[in-house]
Amino acid sequence: MQGMVAFTPSHAFMRILVTGGAGFIGSNFVRHLLGKCPGEVGMLVEKVVNLDKLTYAGNLASLADLKNDPRHVFVEGGISDSALVGKLLHEHRIDSIVHLAAESHVDRSLDDAADFINTNVIGTQRLLEAFYRYLGKSGRRDGRMCSVADGGSGIFLNVSTDEVYGSLETGDAPFSEYSSYAPNSPYSASKAAGDHMARAYFKSFGVPVITTHCSNNYGPFQFPEKLIPLMIRKAMRGEELPVYGDGGNVRDWIHVSDHCSALCAALFKGVPGRNYLIGSRCAKSNLEVVHEIIDIVRKNFPSGERTISHDLIRFVEDRPGHDRRYAVDPTRIEKELGWRAKKDFRDGLHETVRWYIDHEEWIRGIEHKSYLGQRLGLRGVLE
Repeated sequence: MQGMVAFTPSHAFMRILVTGGAGFIGSNFVRHLLGKCPGEVGMLVEKVVNLDKLTYAGNLASLADLKNDPRHVFVEGGISDSALVGKLLHEHRIDSIVHLAAESHVDRSLDDAADFINTNVIGTQRLLEAFYRYLGKSGRRDGRMCSVADGGSGIFLNVSTDEVYGSLETGDAPFSEYSSYAPNSPYSASKAAGDHMARAYFKSFGVPVITTHCSNNYGPFQFPEKLIPLMIRKAMRGEELPVYGDGGNVRDWIHVSDHCSALCAALFKGVPGRNYLIGSRCAKSNLEVVHEIIDIVRKNFPSGERTISHDLIRFVEDRPGHDRRYAVDPTRIEKELGWRAKKDFRDGLHETVRWYIDHEEWIRGIEHKSYLGQRLGLRGVLE
């Protein structure tokens, strides 16, 4: 895998606790760690303990291919359960934590922010505290603050979002690791608070924390409330495609496999106390993405009696506080850790559409359980 280095024997077989590993990025990352994805690192990982509360976005069906892998241990539970987390750390002799558990959908945070505070802020603090206690009073077992690849004792990898930096205007430079926080939604505010807590545990207690901020992900196993899977699902069925505002909101899109390889670079090579921005320099407006999805679905999916066309697009009232533009500068992770995004957006989008076409049963399982494609985040829109 690009960006990986040679490992000393003492760190060649790590035991990693992944939180939120039944979600979209989490399930892809667990699979990546265990060598089930291109750019595999499976031979470097002895065990992955996957802790997930299985809320609406957690889905065991996303882990079905890992059912018989003895290196994968799934545990149902929440990150706020300090006793459970402490038990898992000691029982499995965990080296590092990759913290992916989060409430992540902006629209849901507009309806009710409480779950976002409980998970993204309080849950993150309790997880940090559990890791601190596990490492010992010094906050690290060997007193060193170097990377794992250089013989460090392990990492708390705090996986965050570019949304904590707020919104960019046209012509503004992309976000960097030195950009000021300016969150505009309850979701991004809760993630920002969690980031600050992670920094505080590093500064105050020496917990070896690294924080990553990634741009918009897409790919297989993404819960269909998010833009790309929602548009694919609706296009496949010939339904109207709701686009917020004028569709001009711009995002930097990155395939989840590239994000997973970046997380591995940060986990194995990153320096505690640093943060790294992860992006692919692929700026697309929401409307551009929807048009591309329609073209790909029309080409790959038999329409039958359904009409799949650009006429399905419907502009709807914008989301409250909708950030206009995100863009990140991934220069630090590229130069320092040797990582770079590989997946071309159009190729990745073709693969993603194909995956959802081939896995409609996975989507139907979600519909029967918790989500039917309805609009969320209506508070402030209808009031």
